Amino acid sequence: MGEKKERKAKKEKALEDWTIKELREEALKVPNVQGIHGMNKHEIIEFLRQEKGLPPSSTKKNSEGVRVFKGKVNQLREKLNQERNEGASRNRLAILRRKVSRMKKKTRHI
Repeated sequence: MGEKKERKAKKEKALEDWTIKELREEALKVPNVQGIHGMNKHEIIEFLRQEKGLPPSSTKKNSEGVRVFKGKVNQLREKLNQERNEGASRNRLAILRRKVSRMKKKTRHI
């Protein structure tokens, strides 16, 4: 009886909320498929969407990659250093430090 509930809960969840293990198990059910274990989570989701005829996901958390965010962090750091050298107020420097901190945290959740 618990297995039925688990299956029903899986079908109700969006593919992005499934674990990589659940996604691989589902992808391996597709006949004549190879290379599933070499794919990352995003690739498996796209593969399953194509196989099931589902539309592409419209609820992306961050469509930009980690490198883009890290580039923005570096730009903010340069701006912080520049304003520090120019003698900006402590409040302004604190604002920039918080912005850098927030951007760094975003890279951890992509």
